[in-house]
Amino acid sequence: MFDGFWDNVFRYPRYFISTLLGVFLSTFAPLAPLLKRPVTLIAIISLLISGFIFVTFTLRAMLGLSAV
Repeated sequence: MFDGFWDNVFRYPRYFISTLLGVFLSTFAPLAPLLKRPVTLIAIISLLISGFIFVTFTLRAMLGLSAV
């Protein structure tokens, strides 16, 4: 009944990592040509930073961590 149980259990982390890597590669592969130009690289980096700052300020205001 439990033949190969631990083999299956040890396969799950490898499956999780490969699935996560596949999702990241399929998501960011179309952005690779955009990163070759400095103008779009700066725009993408500034967009990511401003998005992170927006989420940070929003969560701080929602949780009442600081006076906004």
